[in-house]
Amino acid sequence: MARRHLIIGGGTAGMNAIRTIREEESERSTITLVSAEKPYSRMVLPYYLDRSIAESHEFTATARVLADWGVTTHLGKRAAALDTSANVCTLDDGTKVEYDDCLVATGSSAVRAPVPGADGPGVHSFWTLEQARGVLAQIQPGSHVVMVGAGFIAFTILNSILALGAKLTIVEVAPRILPRMIDDTGAGLVQTWLEKNGVTVRVGAKLTRIDDVKGRRRLKMAAGGDLVVDVVIMATGIRTNLEWLKNSGVKINQGVVVDDRLRSSVPNVYAAGDVAEGRDLISQTNAVHAIEPTAQEHGRIVGANMAGKDVRYRGSLIINIVEVCHLDVASFGAWDDAKAETMSGVKADRPAYRKLLWRGDRLTGAIILGPSSDIWTTNDVGMLKGLVQSGVALGSWKAHLKKNPFDIKPAFIATKTTSALLPETILGRPSKAPGESPVAV
Repeated sequence: MARRHLIIGGGTAGMNAIRTIREEESERSTITLVSAEKPYSRMVLPYYLDRSIAESHEFTATARVLADWGVTTHLGKRAAALDTSANVCTLDDGTKVEYDDCLVATGSSAVRAPVPGADGPGVHSFWTLEQARGVLAQIQPGSHVVMVGAGFIAFTILNSILALGAKLTIVEVAPRILPRMIDDTGAGLVQTWLEKNGVTVRVGAKLTRIDDVKGRRRLKMAAGGDLVVDVVIMATGIRTNLEWLKNSGVKINQGVVVDDRLRSSVPNVYAAGDVAEGRDLISQTNAVHAIEPTAQEHGRIVGANMAGKDVRYRGSLIINIVEVCHLDVASFGAWDDAKAETMSGVKADRPAYRKLLWRGDRLTGAIILGPSSDIWTTNDVGMLKGLVQSGVALGSWKAHLKKNPFDIKPAFIATKTTSALLPETILGRPSKAPGESPVAV
């Protein structure tokens, strides 16, 4: 008898799982998708914001594609409860969906700073398509926009706000920008670069309340003077959408705790993407990696296992890459490991920065920034990621990189890192072309 698969969440993890089930199964199964929104890509929202793409290009699986895949859909609905003893999921409208196995891929939601006025008019989050529509409708050329929060989310839309002709101020409570992505040296270089490009940056700035002042917003600050602006964007973090799993019997820590096949404590319940607490490639301990590459890989692993394969996951590599005003900024792996041996180099005039973190002769983390126009920046981003991901022993090349942290290429080539990476396909087979769907494979 064909299995009944339930996919809860239409984001990257969920859509990759559906596609992989259809690729890998030996017998046609039943797939049901429950998703609060029509499937779309959160990663291209910044391009929708700056009008580079039309809204129609956001969507990753149209009704026709889902029908071709033979997927029964419950769109615009949310999972409300999971009865793992009866294998039944109850939706928010009371609908009950039975399953043989299910994937929890409900993603995350934006969190606003807990201050008075944060939910008022003219204050936006930027996480969903609906929220992006609200931001786009508010920003006009010459608008003064303030972003509360200077983390990865804020930096993914920074260029788009500037492209709309807005004046931008960034407010961050931490003592530096990008506090969970780069170190003090890197943050200082990025802040200087932003200020040269007309962006005002205030760090160590505590927001106490937001008031309405004749249709504009006044941000009351604990020190340093208040701000009166046209639009406020809250980029103050995300939280996993897991409240509905209460009393399900599924073990939850920071996320749903999963094994190396991405199964939860309930064997026929899987988790993937932002909600999954799975293996970190570098530390080999469990962590939540709420990033797009992990969601893609998780979806592929889960889909194969739901289709009857037996695929183990090596672990996900934390990766953060942004481009701000034509400056590339990236970090990989255990970039903030206080116990690691470190080597670094700075060329402040370019600006350019490399920081390498080591355990023995293996690179376990890295920070890199440099102008997008410099081809060596682009090359080094890929090579540093490869060195960290592969874990190749660098031997005597470690001493070379200590003296020449900007000379990555010879070490990458000499250690045959490409040869180590090429066989590392997620499912142990060559990738397949995406065909009629833009979903990654």
